[in-house]
Formats: sequence, structure tokens, C-alpha cells
Amino acid sequence: MSTSQQTDPLIGRLVDGRYRVRARIARGGMATVYVATDLRLERRVALKVMHSHLSDDTVFQSRFIQEARAAARLADPHVVNVFDQGQDGEMAYLVMEYLPGITLRDLLREQRRLTVPQAVSIMDAVLSGLAAAHRAGIVHRDVKPENVLLAEDGRVKIGDFGLARATTANTATGAQLLGTIAYLAPELVTRGTADARSDIYALGIMLYEMLVGEQPYKGEQPMQIAFQHATDSVPRPSAKNPGVPEPLDEFVLWATEKNPDERPVDAREMLEKLRQIERELGITPQITRTAPIKTIVEHTPTGEMTAVMPMAATGPTAAVDEDDNAARLRRSTRRRSTRGAWLLAIVLVLAVIAGGAGWWFGSGPGSLVAVPSLENLTFDQARSRLAEDSLQAVEAGRSSLDVEPGLAIGSDPDAGERLDKNAEVVVFISTGPQPVQLDGLMGRTEDEARTVLGDNVIGVEDENTEFFTDASAGTVVGVLIHPRAGGDDIACGEGCAIHQGDTATLWVSVGPVPAVAGMSEQDARNALQEAGLEVSDDVTRTSSDSVAEGVVIGLEPRPVAGSWRPGETAQLIVSTGPPRFPIPGVVGLTRDEAKAALEAEGFVANWALFWNAVPNGLTEVTSQDLPEGDLRVRGTEVYLQITVTG
Repeated sequence: MSTSQQTDPLIGRLVDGRYRVRARIARGGMATVYVATDLRLERRVALKVMHSHLSDDTVFQSRFIQEARAAARLADPHVVNVFDQGQDGEMAYLVMEYLPGITLRDLLREQRRLTVPQAVSIMDAVLSGLAAAHRAGIVHRDVKPENVLLAEDGRVKIGDFGLARATTANTATGAQLLGTIAYLAPELVTRGTADARSDIYALGIMLYEMLVGEQPYKGEQPMQIAFQHATDSVPRPSAKNPGVPEPLDEFVLWATEKNPDERPVDAREMLEKLRQIERELGITPQITRTAPIKTIVEHTPTGEMTAVMPMAATGPTAAVDEDDNAARLRRSTRRRSTRGAWLLAIVLVLAVIAGGAGWWFGSGPGSLVAVPSLENLTFDQARSRLAEDSLQAVEAGRSSLDVEPGLAIGSDPDAGERLDKNAEVVVFISTGPQPVQLDGLMGRTEDEARTVLGDNVIGVEDENTEFFTDASAGTVVGVLIHPRAGGDDIACGEGCAIHQGDTATLWVSVGPVPAVAGMSEQDARNALQEAGLEVSDDVTRTSSDSVAEGVVIGLEPRPVAGSWRPGETAQLIVSTGPPRFPIPGVVGLTRDEAKAALEAEGFVANWALFWNAVPNGLTEVTSQDLPEGDLRVRGTEVYLQITVTG
């Protein structure tokens, strides 16, 4: 739970002895929405609590109650149900249907723009809900993607009927109307009047946004956007998205005509035309299934401010009979405007200069304050910056790979969102990269190790350090961590404590070095090269009592201690056969002396058998068949020539 949730005094409170508040799920300019449990009916509901500065206004409370009752009378599958309305002490609240799912705004953020079937399906459902409202004489006056709910089970519902329309009496008229700048009809900007056709205009803008992925008008200031609504014509969606068919192009242009008399009279007429287009295009409205994101009603992103505009003089809609409402609505929609383009320009200039500032800063969006950007500020700096805009700072820690510890990462609500003065803003202060306890990776495959490291936000070098080891090829035999903060590398094969954002080099086995002992020299060269080792042209040749001449004995040791790596150069040791020793010279010695001298060096003496019968003292070696100094293996026989002396 965030710090702002923990400090919200309503969390855990029992409202009116019936509704147990569980969590805060949305906050807007007029109210805060909570998820709560209805203890009487044992069901989950959405509890909308009006801000205290609005609850104190009796005019607002009266209007709020009337409009809540009107919305509750709407029984349509495409309208969010209103269950209850009440007062607990000084707190005014409303109980609504809780719909787990997402808003159309969430879907647009995710997909940017929708497919034609998606857009048509959602528009069909929204028009169905609004048609029910228009039949009952109710004008929504705040149609926008934030108020279109897409439930997890595929239902599409429009919410906030009359829930965010009444405001305080902080202006000269005291009669006000909420509208979102991006969806305001021209007549709301120029005359402050609203009827069913104002809803139609907002629907046209919303359909344009679904098909194109952006709103038709942009500007640095809200009044710039409002001016464009009043003076410009909405472009064809196909100008930005060639995939939009012509019937939908014309449909959007029809709904967004500047002159309300040229638009559909109400949602029913617009729905009939849409269904005709569905038949022409062969589109069957689909169920829009959504991922379970907990959101409801008024989530207002940056640039989507709900603005306070002078209300149409239509009077309360909920306190009269439904048929009377419908009749009055139809009469209102058929009024003809006689104002020319020149008069519109004059009205706009006068509205901006004479009354715009008072409306904007008194009770319109200007009475709210935008959350400033706090990134890379210390908490003290962020608190001071928020105080300049009459906002309260609450500190919360959050790990970050990119922001230095002690500096702000961001805020909740985000920068640009508009809040009441003195509202709380949670400032997320970087605690640096998050610590990670990494388990041992030795013995795992390379793919497994990379997955574990990636899951822990540890970068992995593209190139492994490979070794010849007894482990199977592809097995991790070590991990070297390079700390993001600098310092010595960390050997982490058996596990270690590190931080997200560190990088790792994997040591991976390529299998054992080929066993070349006993191979011929050429076969050994081929085997080593195929395994990835280079083989030196220099060969160490040495004698061996056990390995035949020309056969490989092994490899010279690696110059530096450790395992061989692919690409390194190995040097062969090849046998020259058994060792050879010089034959001693024995000429001039007696028979027995010659024999002893040869045997002492490992050789065998031999002579004619006759000389065995002659006394040794009468013998003398006169020659030997292998000359003195000749290199021979031990055990070689040396034949002696002997003569008699004296």
C-alpha cells in the first residue's frame, strides 16, 4: 500500500454504518472514489466521496442529490448503476456499481488507436446508454474516454451521469457545468448552453480519437483548445488513418458539426445511423474483453482536465417527470441559432477577456493546481516546490536504476494532473538500485542463467567467457558480476548479494579439451582445431619408454594457470620413442671387464662361445660391432671380437 493510501483517513472506516472502505482507487477534481464492501448486501461497490470543500456547499449538495437520483432512474445495461446516495456527518457520498476492468482511456493508452470493429462496438454500446439518458431528459455533459468503462467480462458501460456536473457557487451565476476541454462542444465555449447535441459532439470527438489515436485539437493552454472547438472544423479521421472507411468519416463529421442544429438530435438518432453503417460495412458489435486492471470512473490524465463552464439553463433534470424531461429535451434540441460567424468571434474574444479569467481561476480548472515535475529534486526541494502550489508532500522510497539515491523519481499523482489545493502528493525518492540475493548458477545451462539474471534486472554481457572444462558444453562454470556503482568484480557462481542494474559475465564450459594422447601428430592437430584451439607449429619431441615414436604424448601446460579457452594456442608433445644412450668403448679390456662395462650402461655383451673356455686373464677385446659413442636404446646387444694374449 502506498504512503498516500496509508494516510487516507477513510481507509478502513465504516461509512453510514453500512459501507466498509477498503482502498482508494481514483481521485478527481470533484471527488475521490474508493472500493468498499456493502455489509448489508455483502457485495463490492464503488463509493464516491465528494471533496470537503464541495460538501460544505448546500447548493452543490442539493444539485448533487437531484442528479444522483436522476442517474439512479436509468435502467440500461450500458449505464453504470447508481445504488445509493447519502450523507455521513459532513461527508456526502454516492454508491455505484463496481466494475473491475479498465477505462477506454486505458485501452487507448495501450493500443494508441483502435481497429474499426473495436471502435464501432464501443460506440454502439455508449450510444445505447446515452440514448436511455436522453429519453429520460438527462444530458451527460462530460462524455470522454475516462467515463467509458470496459469490464473484464466484455460489458461496456458509460458512467458519471450527473456525478461530476455540479460545482460550487464561486462564480457570478452559481449555475455551473463540468466539461472536459478536449470534448467541449462549440456552444459550451461560446454560450455555456448544453443539450443532447453537446453529448453528440463529445461522442464524435471520442470516436475520432478511437480511430486516429489522438484528439483533433491540441494546444499548450486549455483555452487554445476551446477556441479551436469553437472556430475550426474537425478533420476527417481518414486524413490521419487511411484505414477508416468513408461512412465512418462522414459519421464523425456529422456528429462534430459546429452548428448543433446540423448534428443528430440525440443519441437514439445517432445510434440508428451507426447501426446502418454497421450493416453496410458488415460489422457486428463485438464484446471487448479486458485485462483485470482495477480502475473506475474518473481517472483524469494530464491534458484531459475536467473544466467548469457556465451551465445550460435547462434546470434540474431529476426532480420532474421523465416524459416532461424528454419533451423539454426535444424542444431544446430543435432551437435554431441565428448567430453568424462574426458574432461568434466577438463572443469568444469577450468571453476570454472579460469573463474567461474569472471563470477559469475562480471555479474552473484554474481553481485546481497542476502537480509540478519533481524529478531529480531532493525531498526538501520537492516539498518546497509543492508548497508553492499549495500542495502537501508525502515521502515514499522507491528503488531506481537511473536516479541517484536521495533524488525524486516522480510522484503520485503524476506531474501535470490537477488537484485541489492542499491535496497530498506522494513524492517517490530514489533509494538506488534494489538489492538482489542471487542464487548460485553454477551447473545450470547458459539459457537458465540468463533468464535468472534477467528476472533480477541484471544485465548479461553478450559474449560469454568460455572454458574447456570437464563439465558438459553449455554449462555455467562461473559468474562474474560487474557492480554498476564501480569497484571490484564479484565472483558469484555460488550465489552473492548484488544490486539490480549490475552486469554479469557468464563463464560457460565448452566441454573438455580433446584427449589427443595416443593419436598421431596430424590427427591430434585436427581434433584440437575442430574444438576451437589453435595448434602451434612448434612441437616438443621427447623420448618415452611407453609411447612409440611419432605418437602424441599430450599437450604442454597452459602458459598461465587455469583452464584452456577457445582460440588459445596449444603445443603438442610427441614421443621420439625410448631414450638412447652412448655405447661405451671396451676395446683393450679383458672379456669380463668389457662385459661389466657394457652392462653398467644397460647394454648386453656377446662373443663367440669358444672364448668362454679361455681364462679371462688370457683374453683381450680387439673390436666391437657398435662403435664407441653410438646412441642406442638400452638392452642393445654389442658383439665383441676377442684374442689370446701372452
